Amino acid sequence: MGKDKLIYRCFLSCSLLLSLVACNQGDEQLLKVGATVGPHAQVIEAVVIEARKQGLNVKLVEFSDFIAPNAALASGDIDLNSYQHLPFLLNYNKHNETHLISLGSSILMRMGIYSSKYSAVNELPDNALIAIPNDPTNAGRGLLLLADAKLITLKENVGYQATLNDIKTNPKHFRFIEIEAAQLPRSLEDVDAATITMNYVMSAGLDPNKQGIYLEPKTAPLAVMIIAARRADKNNATYKKFVEIYHSKPIRDFIKKTFKGTIEPAY
Repeated sequence: MGKDKLIYRCFLSCSLLLSLVACNQGDEQLLKVGATVGPHAQVIEAVVIEARKQGLNVKLVEFSDFIAPNAALASGDIDLNSYQHLPFLLNYNKHNETHLISLGSSILMRMGIYSSKYSAVNELPDNALIAIPNDPTNAGRGLLLLADAKLITLKENVGYQATLNDIKTNPKHFRFIEIEAAQLPRSLEDVDAATITMNYVMSAGLDPNKQGIYLEPKTAPLAVMIIAARRADKNNATYKKFVEIYHSKPIRDFIKKTFKGTIEPAY
């Protein structure tokens, strides 16, 4: 009987040790989520707080450009990212032979035509200088926006892959310059107008109500942002839990209170 008690105590000790190790491993588990500076990062900061309440340890990793977050995700330096729409992700996969996917929607962010010199698109003069993003997807998006505003027309069926070579008619003979997306707000002093995505509008302190002379419709597919992961992680329970927290009422309320309708939940 004494031998049995000794074995039982050893079993309990080993079980306790294994439990402590498991707990420590859980404590050390960290979900790293990349986001561009501005509203995407602001929302992730709110998710970090809410996730902590639900036992999920999340760390925000901020980026200042559109390429690095996907490169970091593909390499495994981060676990998820939240900053882009699906066409941008698919274009990145195509040109970098990566396998990134969407796990769900995040926020609605409309691109707009902005100007510090004019208050309406019909005020733009002949030969006006228009700046658009220099990355392929958002350049096409900017051209589509200009076409939607009836400032130019594009060749049929070019979609968001439109380039400057796809401009069919340009009645006012606008001149175009391609600029890195983060620098577009600064360009407003040197150009007549620029097509700028909402994250850079807000990080630069621009006012869509004052300087936004034409905004994308809320139903525009490219206005819907996503949460991205590696394809191999599409069924990862922890990552799915993160998406559920992002879609929860506390985060929805945070978005509504913080951005006052400028940025909205896309879910």
